[in-house]
Amino acid sequence: MTFEMIALVLAIGLGLLHIILASHAASLQRGYRWTASARDEAVPPLAGVAGRLSRAQSNFLETFPIFAALALAIHVVNAHDWRTIWGVSLYVAGRAIYLPLYALGVPLVRSLVWNVAFAGIALLMWAVLQPRL
Repeated sequence: MTFEMIALVLAIGLGLLHIILASHAASLQRGYRWTASARDEAVPPLAGVAGRLSRAQSNFLETFPIFAALALAIHVVNAHDWRTIWGVSLYVAGRAIYLPLYALGVPLVRSLVWNVAFAGIALLMWAVLQPRL
């Protein structure tokens, strides 16, 4: 298995962690009765850590499909090089660091870390568009 595919599997695991943390935090705030319900009634927005975990999950889900598509494209066209190694590393590490920073409500540094993950996506896109450098 290539390094890029290993990173994709790790990113999938990180996505699952987002889902677990956000859903449990929401359940703790709204109650497990609400979790087990059809959730038809209007509820106030999540607050505190639960709200931040929910927003972090949404943010992850915005970038992950792009990352996954690029990682798979790199695998298909066999465009493995330094850009793909750095790209997947920056994305996965950036997203892994982003989660606790967002949960803890750390401003600015969180945004900088988001940019690190985005730089990883940019490297992957570059490698796909210009495969042989």
